[in-house]
Amino acid sequence: MATPAADLRSYLDQNYPRISARTPEGVMAPLGGAWRLWWRLGLLRYLVAAAVMIAVPFLIEGGAVPYLEGAAGNTVLFRTGIWILLALGLGVVVGLAGLLDLGYIAFFLLGAYTTALMTNSGASDQFHFATWPTWAVLPVAILVAMAAGAALGLPTLRLRGDYLAIVTLGFHEIVRQTMNNLTITNGSRGIFGIPHPTFNLFGINYEFSLDPAPYWWFLLTPAILLAVLMVRHLDNSRVGRYWTAIREDEVAAAAMGVPVTKMKVLAFVIGASTSGLAGWIYAVQINYISPNNFPLLDSILVLSAVVIGGLGSISGAIFGAVLVITLPEFVREASGGETILGFDIETGRIAIFGLLLVIVMIFRPGGVFAARRRRTELHEASAVDATLAAVSVDESSSKERS
Repeated sequence: MATPAADLRSYLDQNYPRISARTPEGVMAPLGGAWRLWWRLGLLRYLVAAAVMIAVPFLIEGGAVPYLEGAAGNTVLFRTGIWILLALGLGVVVGLAGLLDLGYIAFFLLGAYTTALMTNSGASDQFHFATWPTWAVLPVAILVAMAAGAALGLPTLRLRGDYLAIVTLGFHEIVRQTMNNLTITNGSRGIFGIPHPTFNLFGINYEFSLDPAPYWWFLLTPAILLAVLMVRHLDNSRVGRYWTAIREDEVAAAAMGVPVTKMKVLAFVIGASTSGLAGWIYAVQINYISPNNFPLLDSILVLSAVVIGGLGSISGAIFGAVLVITLPEFVREASGGETILGFDIETGRIAIFGLLLVIVMIFRPGGVFAARRRRTELHEASAVDATLAAVSVDESSSKERS
């Protein structure tokens, strides 16, 4: 069995021969143990990802990103982070478990409204309950969204495909119209005065504000990294394999002993958790929410992001979310009010995005970043088809000769 020192030496020999030649054997063993631990846990990759994410707002402030500069660029960056969380959660439901959910934004709405109701002094005074600190509401918002995921998953266990999509669509409208008509939610007028969180640690005091400064992105960065870590480890675990089996053939999965009921409900619950987290961040930043902030179109766009990026792919979900938010902004800024053959590019940027979606689905049906497991399945299926075709041709040739 290879030792950590041997693993590190082999890695350095292949990728950094000069460093390997200058590294004595005496320090290779302790370095090798730490290197193996960090690499296996993915800590190096997460640290690199965190460094890149932290650098993004400074690049925007410095004008390094075309058409995304200053406060407007930070606003787009904040929306992008929210949608990354949404795409990661929906990727669990649709990409890993194969459950078509068209009402995913309902969990986002519930997380945001839970935050607004529990932190707003007006609502607490009117209905006589204590106002919660902003940070204390965070786990509550996540738990409410997860409970809603279980409430949606349990009654829909027997539904698949289009029927499940219709039910989830109705679930979104039920939740949205309920918030639109309740007295405690202030109906269609929404809830004002949601307090911003404050940060006080190790002598560092900071109060977030409505200003789209990069600090909101620094709040989103650990949330996104934790969501990626959760989805990645679930995908590589027994739960992920169960979800894959259910996605490919639910009847066969049940026959093989997969706990289909538990796994389908768990997919809805886990998927809703990141949406509840996104709802909390969104509510405490924007300071005001109403049912109009959560249209059905957003559910469709989040699903589009997951499909464009690649079902079951973490990288694909992130790429799709970035594309859905930034592409219309790039088109709007780049067009400058220009028209092409009478077509207003700025107002038609959603149509341009739809055209892109059609093109991706034609030429990359697995998504831009198809999951590794999905790529393997497609490759094996193509190989089997090619083999069967070759066998069929050989049999036809043999019959003709005889």
